[in-house]
Amino acid sequence: MATFLHRIGRGAFTRRWLVLLLWAVVLGVAGAAAANSTGSGNSNITLPGIEAQKAYDLLGKKFPAANASGASARVVLRAPGGEKLTGSAPKAEVRALLKDLRDSSPRVASVTDPFTAKTVSADRTTGYAQVTYKAKSTELTDADHRHLDDALDAARAKGLTVEASGDALAAAESSSSSEAIGFVLAAVILVMTFGSLAAAGMPLLTALIGVGITISSLTALTSALDLNSSTSALATMLGIAVGIDYALFIVSRYRSERAAGHDAREAAARANGTAGSAVVFAGLTVVIALVGLAVVNLPILTAMGLAAAGAVVIAVLVAVTLVPALLALAPERVLGRAARKPRTVTKTPLGERWAVFILRRPWKVLLVAAAGLILIALPATKLQLGLPDDGSKPPATTERKAYDMLAESFGPGFNGPLTVVVSDSDPATAKKAVGELTGTMGGAKDVIAVAPAVYNPAGDTAIITVVPKSSPSSEATKDLVHTLRDQTADARAATGAEALVTGTTALNIDIAAKFANAIVPYMLLVVGLAFLVLILVFRSLLVPLKAALGFLLSVLAAFGAMVAVFQWGWFKDLFGLQTTGPIMSLVPILTVGIVFGLAMDYQVFLVTRIREAYVHGAGPREAIVEGFRHSAKVVTAAALIMTFVFGGFIGGDDAMIKSLGLGLAAAVVFDAFVVRMTIVPAVLALLGRRAWSLPGWIDRRLPHVDIEGERLSRTTAADREAADSEAGFTSVG
Repeated sequence: MATFLHRIGRGAFTRRWLVLLLWAVVLGVAGAAAANSTGSGNSNITLPGIEAQKAYDLLGKKFPAANASGASARVVLRAPGGEKLTGSAPKAEVRALLKDLRDSSPRVASVTDPFTAKTVSADRTTGYAQVTYKAKSTELTDADHRHLDDALDAARAKGLTVEASGDALAAAESSSSSEAIGFVLAAVILVMTFGSLAAAGMPLLTALIGVGITISSLTALTSALDLNSSTSALATMLGIAVGIDYALFIVSRYRSERAAGHDAREAAARANGTAGSAVVFAGLTVVIALVGLAVVNLPILTAMGLAAAGAVVIAVLVAVTLVPALLALAPERVLGRAARKPRTVTKTPLGERWAVFILRRPWKVLLVAAAGLILIALPATKLQLGLPDDGSKPPATTERKAYDMLAESFGPGFNGPLTVVVSDSDPATAKKAVGELTGTMGGAKDVIAVAPAVYNPAGDTAIITVVPKSSPSSEATKDLVHTLRDQTADARAATGAEALVTGTTALNIDIAAKFANAIVPYMLLVVGLAFLVLILVFRSLLVPLKAALGFLLSVLAAFGAMVAVFQWGWFKDLFGLQTTGPIMSLVPILTVGIVFGLAMDYQVFLVTRIREAYVHGAGPREAIVEGFRHSAKVVTAAALIMTFVFGGFIGGDDAMIKSLGLGLAAAVVFDAFVVRMTIVPAVLALLGRRAWSLPGWIDRRLPHVDIEGERLSRTTAADREAADSEAGFTSVG
């Protein structure tokens, strides 16, 4: 591997303009394809294998009128000053609002009247109207949203309290300030690390080119492959993260090789052969983690994983081909002024001093670091998963205000009604099952109301609405869903009719359960496969085992931090958190996938340099110091960049984005600084030469990938010239 990438590096350095032209062509073709694509993919989320989704599918076939795909808005109204909504003046204002809503857009299909639809609270102070559109939420225009807002504002001006929720409302504009701040901070850290604008700019430039190709390709493929419109989010995040990291390590190794006395071309080739090999195998572990998301069996998550894996593959290809070509354009400026000046005083690097400190007391360091992570991870035992609803939004939003008004006037469970779908080919059987279920469900512990069944025109399918007493995210409602499903199973056994429980609340519960059940198999899959890859890289059993256990410690500690802040409310004011509740179901498994990839990056880059020193003759302890001397600074820079990038999302308004940002930032800090920079050297010091041992029967069967570049040190310049000539590269002066 090292020899092959050495040739790639020399060739890219020599034929720099050809390489630059090829990548420019690739970027241009991808951009042109994206420009000519509609870019409108499928916005629906399918969730195979869960009961709530089966019920939605059944409604789509038997009861299409109840499964309309048009956008909707629920407008909640309250009379001013304790008046009754049914009073003459408030009632006239409500009628005027309903007319304004009907006239707000030609896409409005219907507007329900709260007085005729009997959607007024028992105390007659609050009611709601349902606005239904002929178009999907993604098809509504800015004018539609503006006219809806104008109608609501006009009613507010007359004294009514009016709030609204639903997908017909304009989506809150997402600010890109976090990404911009992350990029600025990344640039500052890179400049501080390298002392050179050229060296700092290369990782940022290559990351942007890689992400540009990835996003353009996804945009072009979105409509062709019917991809979900959200697949590019994770790809962008990971593309930037690994794109910066991979180029950062190769540029750093180039500077080391120049300091060792090699000329520019040979230094670029050696950097590609050594650090580039680490990039390839680190990228492979990231791809394993992302492709492994398919184990959850949710199409949207599988698509996100595959898209992000594609971004990582592109980042690897850019790093091992484009970076050497860019180094050829600025071979001296990359070194920085300080590196080009002769040094009179040699200062021991901080990373080397840290390694020496750990080697003096490895047991104490190991125990303190491991105990600290375990303590932080303890809250993870209380992890609760769920999906965000209007109740988790900031109190100042109209959606949250509408949610609170409905809960206050109609009961906490009104915001999360459950839907029971009953169907049978024989209408009489369906009606019999409905009769049995209506009686049994009404007697359930947490049920406040059971609405009369609504049948489709054929009479073979019915919808029963059940309103819980408790809020949608409560444990009582979760227990109620299980109780109702036990009752539907009994009705199915007694009558033969199919009965399924669905609704947004039941769907959220099913998704949370599916993710909770998938986390452990997913972690075992990605850790197991990466364990095999790391055996090949390090030719050791203990080093990969240590890497896997360290990752588990860091990710569990990140889960603990999320639970403490977002469920328990610790330090919530510090993070600008206004409400607490369950962790978004998608967050833990995405955190595992993303952090695992980055953790293996740091593991490969740091430990590869230690093993390289060991392979070249250093003792176990000397190899640790040598590895930290050359790699600690750049690993620290990479980890700080990712921490600031992910930490920027904590400042967002969305609770899910905030929790994902905190989880990722915390996990990077724990893994990079506590596990890789502290626990790893302590364990390697305690293991000594045993860390690098491998049973002979395994060693004989494994191919030698030479990630440390051992063969490069034995290859003469003449041999490399001959190899390059055979590969078709022409040397230049």
